[in-house]
Amino acid sequence: MPVIKILPHPEYCPAGAEISAPAGTSICEALLEHDIPIEHACEMSCACTTCHVIVREGYDALNPPDEDEEDLLDRAWGLTPQSRLSCQAIVGARDLTVEIPKYSINHAKEKH
Repeated sequence: MPVIKILPHPEYCPAGAEISAPAGTSICEALLEHDIPIEHACEMSCACTTCHVIVREGYDALNPPDEDEEDLLDRAWGLTPQSRLSCQAIVGARDLTVEIPKYSINHAKEKH
């Protein structure tokens, strides 16, 4: 079973983590199943960018992004060539290293 290494994030995973996930699972589902509370404001329907992650290692092992995901990623803060929406990035057969960006575009979280 592939291992997903999550780099430290001050809010969601301060110490970092390594979790196992079966191939065919989205990165978002795997994180949530292991109590890493990544944001997912649209309930994983590919309608927002709150679950944006940067795949530091293993990007090529994921399914390719479709046009809808690429269009949404254009709105994400801190976009890189290795950015994916974790709800759309499906784990393949290889291990991954994932970074959860420090900032999100989730306005509901702002506590105004």
